[in-house]
Amino acid sequence: MAITLYGIPGSHPVRAARLMLEYKGIPYKNIDIFPVVTRFVVPHVLRFPHNRVPAMKIDGRKIQGTQAIARELDRLQPEPPLFPSDPAEQSKVEDAEQWADGFQQIPRTIIWWAFKHAPTSDMASFLAEAKLGLPAGVLARTGAPVIYGGRKLNNSYDPEVERQLAELPSALDKIDALIGEGVLDGERLYVADFDIGTSLRLLMAMEDLRPAIESRPCGALAMRVQPKPPGNLGPVYPNLWLEPLHAQEG
Repeated sequence: MAITLYGIPGSHPVRAARLMLEYKGIPYKNIDIFPVVTRFVVPHVLRFPHNRVPAMKIDGRKIQGTQAIARELDRLQPEPPLFPSDPAEQSKVEDAEQWADGFQQIPRTIIWWAFKHAPTSDMASFLAEAKLGLPAGVLARTGAPVIYGGRKLNNSYDPEVERQLAELPSALDKIDALIGEGVLDGERLYVADFDIGTSLRLLMAMEDLRPAIESRPCGALAMRVQPKPPGNLGPVYPNLWLEPLHAQEG
């Protein structure tokens, strides 16, 4: 069985797919694609039906998105499972998985704004393990067109970023509640743990946000799912935008 995973360096959904493969002990080949240009490369060069990553080929068959990938991995190798065997518990995990799909947009939107305003060394830290044919520092220093495209694709402009940061405290509360109910961070890790944990870990890579997350149950989940940070982003967001987080932290 030959598995190839196509993705963007630093992408939290791609990281979730990689972690699920590794959780099951399934060998795979990882191929990095430049951010933003994936929207053209994935459908028009690699011939996947949609333009998003993670995108996976399994013996030539094409699968996209963590939801489809998780189900296919369970079909290929049932143990350890990515869904509970009990139907009621499975339904709760699937509901959390659906919610995670929207939650993934928060770190995606706010980090593209940050890359515009942060030192190039911060962006380079997210490219340290990238296999794109150039050193991370060179990629970061020449990344202005990619940042422009990433901001445009994700509406990463002041009003939306401020709104997403204001909504983050309620999202963290929901995740903590799911942990308290045993839906997340249980004895086994399931697909929703990987989807949500990698999103949280990306948020925790931002120094402005880390203190509001790391001491919470959701912070422990993020560290369990992905102990190694994807990079590091120094302080960059206006204090006014962070007030909802600071209020909750207090």
